[in-house]
Amino acid sequence: MTNDPNNAAPSAPRAGPVEPDAHGQAALLLAESILHALVETDTLTIEGALSVIETTCEVKVEVAEQAGESRGRMQESLALLQAISASFAVDAEFREQSPPR
Repeated sequence: MTNDPNNAAPSAPRAGPVEPDAHGQAALLLAESILHALVETDTLTIEGALSVIETTCEVKVEVAEQAGESRGRMQESLALLQAISASFAVDAEFREQSPPR
């Protein structure tokens, strides 16, 4: 074997950090913001928002199973939805401790 750089095998591309999908991030942030805006304007109750998130989780599981999505990817999506749900739980606590408007 020679030390000729022209005969070297091309190196594999380096795997950088995996970044979240920008479209998905924007869509999720927008959806969460809309739910919070609906709650703030008393168009939707916190319980209603939590119900929407719960239904979304159920649909996510069904869609993931039908699409053959990996369990890990499905769990990542559910974790994001649970984080949104937790933010509404915090809002509910805050409203309970705050005087009525």
